[in-house]
Amino acid sequence: METSIAIALGLFAAAMALNLYRLLRGPSLPDRILALDTLYVNTIALLVLAGLREGSTIYFEAAVLIAMLGFASTVVLGKYVLRRDVIE
Repeated sequence: METSIAIALGLFAAAMALNLYRLLRGPSLPDRILALDTLYVNTIALLVLAGLREGSTIYFEAAVLIAMLGFASTVVLGKYVLRRDVIE
């Protein structure tokens, strides 16, 4: 179990590095928003894996918090792309 968690942590860390590259070098704004969305999903996965590895529940609570913030930021950024204004 420890070996598979360590491999998964490494693969998700590599995925986050690739997402960060797309976030910084994305050709368009929607590509960057999608990279940011994928980045926070990978962060959630890393936190859950770290929680499994350490046997602590604080990581799961942090993952839920990041999920809520990530969802809200995706909605706000999507609204900005469509209307160029966040507040109506």
